[in-house]
Amino acid sequence: MSRAITAKHDKSSYHKVTAAVIGSGFGGLASAIRLQAMGIQTTCYEARDKPGGRAYVYNDGGFTFDAGPTVITAPHCLEELFTIAGKAMSDYVTLVPVSPFYRLRWSDGVEFDYVGNESELIEQIRRINPRDVEGYKRFADYTRRVFQKGYVELGSTPFLRFRDMISVAPDLMKLKAHRSVYSIVSRFIKDKHLRQAFSFHPLLVGGNPFDTSAIYTLIHWIEREWGVYFPRGGTGALVNALVRLFRDIGGEIKLNSPVRSAKIVPTNDESRPFDSQHLLTADGTTPSRYDIVVSNADIHHTYSQIYSESEYASRRSRALERMDWSMSLFVLYFGTIKRYTDIAHHTILFGRRFKGLLRDIFKGSSLPRDFSLYLHAPTITDESLAPEGCESFYVLSPVPHLGKADIDWATASQAYGDTILQALEEYLPGLRQSVVTRRHFTPLNFKTELNAFNGSAFSVSPKLTQSAYFRPHNRDSKIPGLYIVGAGTHPGAGVPGVVNTAKATSSVIAKDLQVGVL
Repeated sequence: MSRAITAKHDKSSYHKVTAAVIGSGFGGLASAIRLQAMGIQTTCYEARDKPGGRAYVYNDGGFTFDAGPTVITAPHCLEELFTIAGKAMSDYVTLVPVSPFYRLRWSDGVEFDYVGNESELIEQIRRINPRDVEGYKRFADYTRRVFQKGYVELGSTPFLRFRDMISVAPDLMKLKAHRSVYSIVSRFIKDKHLRQAFSFHPLLVGGNPFDTSAIYTLIHWIEREWGVYFPRGGTGALVNALVRLFRDIGGEIKLNSPVRSAKIVPTNDESRPFDSQHLLTADGTTPSRYDIVVSNADIHHTYSQIYSESEYASRRSRALERMDWSMSLFVLYFGTIKRYTDIAHHTILFGRRFKGLLRDIFKGSSLPRDFSLYLHAPTITDESLAPEGCESFYVLSPVPHLGKADIDWATASQAYGDTILQALEEYLPGLRQSVVTRRHFTPLNFKTELNAFNGSAFSVSPKLTQSAYFRPHNRDSKIPGLYIVGAGTHPGAGVPGVVNTAKATSSVIAKDLQVGVL
């Protein structure tokens, strides 16, 4: 049984408490900052040579490629990290607004600029199907209500007990959370292009629009409310800002230090918050004891590898294997020796199929022959990310994870990338002749470099039966002092999602230690 520190709100009573954060993704860094700001001496362990986790950065011949998330929404959740540390985000990083949020393009030539301004957005809708204007207004009002309940009220609220879920169930039922995103959109909007335009967002957090809970329509209102941004200098600049903030307030980050194991060891020290501590062994470091461990590692890896000596953790990892996991991604990074005019920062290129393609991606056993693509062109916003006169890109294609389709990506990746570049030439004329550098990241890389179970890109899929209480919890119920952040816990994937997992988890830690919440 654990024992909590008794002197509530008195930092002097827990100044000896130590914490380790495993992984320096957005969830890990946000947790480390919050813990350090609470007065808990915190060390962050990162396996790779750079911080950021999935938000890694590649540099090739003057081109800068953000490896991971490139759509920054809800900037207030980032700004809050600086505020609680007594700093101003503007002193560390600049977020530049992006417009249009996305340019959507279909194979039949229809284009749609997804913008934040309501009147401009409605004109885009009217141009495609005037009869859907009123339906969109009703849909937008619905997403506003879902946003209020699902994000404002519950987005950083931990669900540790079943009664926590029961208490909000009536509201979720009223919002038709049991319906899928696509089915809700289809209630309001009839044109097939516009249905896809307002239902693709779950793909950005690893969900199938035909299976993901309608709660995720709140992403539309998040973007309407606060916009879409890109950090000047790339997503890596935002990561570096968070690292600098963490260090400025006294935190320590260890790079090239993958945590190999964590053992639970007893302690008889009454000044410690729990009856046991965690003995962490990481490459290049001396094994160290910590009162608290916050894991931002892949949740399956946390239990199956890091805590593998625990019989309970082994059972937990087997239970996780029975859950549905998100799709994976094939990501191609490339730089060109020419600039392209009239392209957007974010472009969604829909293939000829929508529902059928998604079925193949999420449930198929082989690599689909066709694809839909997300194209990121950061030099549209920040020219410094490529040499003068050049363009920096990455394109990602959703693909099945390795548990669904055991593809030999070491053999298939080059040809698959060639096929994608060929398809992009319709949108970017002369592309293949202008590419001067390229690299790819496959489901196999997600598995080997990020320890992602089955190479899943977004952890546990965000369907209703795997959300809130039914998602892995922010605090482990059997291992005292073990907490979880990142895409695999509540509320889930996406930059606001994982940053809010840190807020939810920190609130649980503060309650367990009987200290004030930050």
